[in-house]
Amino acid sequence: MDSTLAKGLAAIEWMTRQQRDCRVTELAQAFGMARSNAHRTLQTLVECGWAVQDPATSAYRPSLRLFELGALVSEAADLGALMRPHLAALAQATGETIHLAVLDGPEIVYLDKFDSPLPVAAYSRIGGRAAACCVAAGKALLAANRLDESALRELFGTLQAHTPHSITGFEALHAELERTRARGYAENREEWRLGVCGLGAPVFDARGHAVAAIGMSVPSIRFARTQARTLAEHTLACARDASATLGYRPGASAAAPATTKRRRLE
Repeated sequence: MDSTLAKGLAAIEWMTRQQRDCRVTELAQAFGMARSNAHRTLQTLVECGWAVQDPATSAYRPSLRLFELGALVSEAADLGALMRPHLAALAQATGETIHLAVLDGPEIVYLDKFDSPLPVAAYSRIGGRAAACCVAAGKALLAANRLDESALRELFGTLQAHTPHSITGFEALHAELERTRARGYAENREEWRLGVCGLGAPVFDARGHAVAAIGMSVPSIRFARTQARTLAEHTLACARDASATLGYRPGASAAAPATTKRRRLE
């Protein structure tokens, strides 16, 4: 590995994550290098166009070149294509129906899926919608967005009962989302369709934003507590791997609460 190149890339990432102007001594302390080496690294980044130096303070910050390249990468990268290998691996490991879903206002939209090969399986379709408060993928995303009770009321208006097990009170929904966030995954026990349960875990991007959810639909006959716990572990592991693919590093960036109003998908 080229240590000089690695050092420069690490410096760019470190500065970007600080979200403020940085000084030579800070970089030197962060990487345990001599001040002269830190200065040389930063000057090289400036000369190559990856960083800029404030003439008034002598502090450094990443240049907009990173933003430009990031925008190009975002346009080229298809979320569904990036997530598909992870969905396939989870489907292979569990034999259950696996989804990729995104939040669209008070609903989720299924972007991709792998059907279960088992004789008794849960059914859904790509492009289909479901109430986010009733399905595990939706609850996982709502929990990750840290919506309070007031925001939930604004988002949903009223909570419709789709089955006798649906949550119909905002206080109860908020409590369920708090439990979901604490354990890292969501459960649906016949809240959307009778006989169908589910699990969901959020997928985070490099900024720490929950951009999608990995969902699993399971017939209730295969969702006893022990089975659900094992399937939840698989779902969490899949979501962690998928988040890593998008550049997420736990602790390196904090998830920001999402707005309660979102643009409808075209």
